[in-house]
Amino acid sequence: MENSVYLQPAIHRRGIGLQLLQRLIAECEARGYRQMIAVIGDSANAASIGVHSRCGFEMIGTHPNVGFKFGRWLDTCDDATRASGEGATTLPADDATATRR
Repeated sequence: MENSVYLQPAIHRRGIGLQLLQRLIAECEARGYRQMIAVIGDSANAASIGVHSRCGFEMIGTHPNVGFKFGRWLDTCDDATRASGEGATTLPADDATATRR
């Protein structure tokens, strides 16, 4: 699944984004999801990159100059990923028996 957490600028830098992302991760793990992806819309967005890093995401790719916003070209930090729950350490229940046949 892909995550999105947006905060109004008036409430930035209070730890709210971190709390929301942690709660979202916990909810997704409880539902059995195995992988979470973040597409950060600006490679200069140190706050978002930092929050995702603190939650265990690894940056695995950047697409340079793919968006234009506020009068400048933006990169995306694409596919910051984080394993959830068992991740890829076990087979999904539906596929476990099919793989053994």
